[in-house]
Amino acid sequence: MDAEQLIQKYLEFFEKKGHKTLKSDSLIPENNASVLFTTAGMFPLTPYLMGNPHPMGKKLASVQKCIRTGDIEDVGDSTHLTFFEMLGNWSLGDYFKKESLTWSFEFLTKELGINPDKLSVTVFKGDENAPKDEESTNIWIKLGMPKERIYALPKKDNWWELETGPCGPDSEIFFDTGKKSCSKDCKPGCSCGKYVEIWNNVFMQYNKLREGVYKPLAKKNVDTGMGVERTTAILSGKKSVYETELFEPLMQEIKNDSKNYQEKSARIIADHIKSATMILGDERRVPPSKTDQGYILRRLVRRAIRHSRNLGLQYFTLEKIAKKTIDIYKKRHSSIEKSREFILNELKKEYEKFSKTLEKGLKAFEKISGNDVGGKDAFLLFQSYGFPIEITKELAAEKGLSVDEKSFNAEMKLHQELSKIGAEAKFKGGLSDNSEKTTKLHTATHLLAEALRRIVSKDIKQKGSNITPERLRFDFNFNRKLTDEELKKTEALVNEQISKSLPIIKKEMSFEEAKKSGAHAEFEGKYKEKVFVYSAGDFSKEVCGGPHISNTKELGRFKIVKEESIAAGIRRIKAILE
Repeated sequence: MDAEQLIQKYLEFFEKKGHKTLKSDSLIPENNASVLFTTAGMFPLTPYLMGNPHPMGKKLASVQKCIRTGDIEDVGDSTHLTFFEMLGNWSLGDYFKKESLTWSFEFLTKELGINPDKLSVTVFKGDENAPKDEESTNIWIKLGMPKERIYALPKKDNWWELETGPCGPDSEIFFDTGKKSCSKDCKPGCSCGKYVEIWNNVFMQYNKLREGVYKPLAKKNVDTGMGVERTTAILSGKKSVYETELFEPLMQEIKNDSKNYQEKSARIIADHIKSATMILGDERRVPPSKTDQGYILRRLVRRAIRHSRNLGLQYFTLEKIAKKTIDIYKKRHSSIEKSREFILNELKKEYEKFSKTLEKGLKAFEKISGNDVGGKDAFLLFQSYGFPIEITKELAAEKGLSVDEKSFNAEMKLHQELSKIGAEAKFKGGLSDNSEKTTKLHTATHLLAEALRRIVSKDIKQKGSNITPERLRFDFNFNRKLTDEELKKTEALVNEQISKSLPIIKKEMSFEEAKKSGAHAEFEGKYKEKVFVYSAGDFSKEVCGGPHISNTKELGRFKIVKEESIAAGIRRIKAILE
């Protein structure tokens, strides 16, 4: 069974169970300051997991494109990837553990034909904050799972949470690859490769408060995820995800062009260039840069270039990998075909830029002596030669040296130009803040968008946004810097609407009705059926999932603090409420 068949079977299965199918959201999260990329299918559903009603109901399913960089050093083994697609199904206050686990088991064993004897599961062991998940344990036993293949593991393995907000135990399903156990203690969760996690069922039944207290939730949610690539490899009898049809064409191009073929380097190149292609080809196009998503993109491309050098590859191989990636995914994600020229141009520019300094940087590295690479040396390689920290760590490991990454990060923080990058934890996951301040700024973003259309250009469309309790950030299409006069008029128009005490009205309707009513929508086709339309009096009208305040008078005074370019034809405004 290939990936396309798996996805089709999955969505059809859950549609029969009453789920509505969502289209994949952007790789760049909207209104979520805690992550740089969409790392799981639940991120686009953040407002609804926090309590807002979803226009398509309480039972949802999707195949979501994702980027994860937390495991970047594991890329090249048999299962870890930077870009992947995640199949997911959700219950927003509808079904809970019994249905979720039963349907997961039914889909794997009946629909996909996986031998139940090959499956093992884990449940939450319990701690001082929450009891052992006996409910899930008993459900698995009733489904026929032998007790010896049900493992109770601690919070670090079987609990999902962030600093605050909805959280709870999870139950993970593992496939036994048949590989020999690494030790007598080998069990699901072991990194030796015998057990591969293929599905995770998260049960959000608690609310974690800032003081660390866990309170039971009145409305319990289910959030599940299954990796397309891993499951495809299992179903097709492949030993690694790189042997599936999702990677084989890319790997073949590398093998054909290599002067010195090395399997791990080939896998890293295929993974990183595929990931870069998907980021560049996302609906919210992000070019390589020195900050945020653009910096992560640059790190991926440059690490691929470094490994390409090991194999004796030239740019044309990377271009072929990008083209193959577009061919594989253009049916499911049409934006990458539309962005073909942009993708190839940006990759070529980055290749040419880094190639000029790569050799000099390698020579500079050879001059470093000692038992490790100090933070100042690592930062010099970054600042002068454009070496991401991953490249320096790999070079050091090849010479048996370590890198003082802590000192390197300290040097990075001192560097004003890159201060926005922040700590690596910034892109490791998190729900957005549904606080009163964030809600106000979200509403103000709608007013800003309409004001820009009225003052600057009627063709302005949102290309992304990021909202924290401190400020809003709004990205939009426009091909020049806004004048001081335009910014003043835009700010004044927003404050005029605030002073009018406009009511914020929410209406539910079909997407077609929303378009006919004049509502603006960031991406058409995001919902198949019902949407919410929020209107601020007769001033603005947008398709949105919320949350919003009830009247503009609650906002206070709106102030634009910065306007800048972030990419060709894309501008960014940062603003606050005083």
